[in-house]
Amino acid sequence: MRNRRTRPVLAAASAALLLFGPAVIPAVAQSRHPASTPSAADGLSLLTDVFAERLLIADKVAAAKYGTGRPIDDPAREQKILDDVAPRAVALGLNPDAAAAVFRDQIEANKLVQRGLYTRWDTDPDARPTQRPDLDKEVRPALDRITKQILNALVAAQDVRSSQSCELRLYGAAVWSAYGHELDNLHLKGLGRALPSVCGRS
Repeated sequence: MRNRRTRPVLAAASAALLLFGPAVIPAVAQSRHPASTPSAADGLSLLTDVFAERLLIADKVAAAKYGTGRPIDDPAREQKILDDVAPRAVALGLNPDAAAAVFRDQIEANKLVQRGLYTRWDTDPDARPTQRPDLDKEVRPALDRITKQILNALVAAQDVRSSQSCELRLYGAAVWSAYGHELDNLHLKGLGRALPSVCGRS
């Protein structure tokens, strides 16, 4: 029987394989606890945690829309988010174009999860949601709160995001966030889609 202490590492390695492929597993396996990952102190873990939370809210977005005829793609709403992000990013000392790119990735990741859930529910009617969240009163306020958290996390991670080690540290942070939030395969794919614009410009 495997030691209980190995289970988090094995789960994280599985998440790493689904997110990024086998190349990152050796680096992940060296860590024994989320707090020991390189990103724990540089803000990247804050980002990946809030990315994971946003992806879980995609379930509520999908449940609110499914069967109503409301499309997954909502260009007007998406543009409103990006238009709101730009001045707030400038006020925080962030590059507005870089911040907008991060939020575009969050939007696309969210839609990836929604489409996956639609496919799942179309195939298995028993899995369909039994309650319909209120998109305007319940879901969007939660997303607006997370927008603020993402912007603050981008500020906290500003230095490491422009460093050469950013991608490796981001992978480690994402793996542990996936493990901590118990993301399934669909949400793991969403998390992978949420990451591309994090490293590079501040």
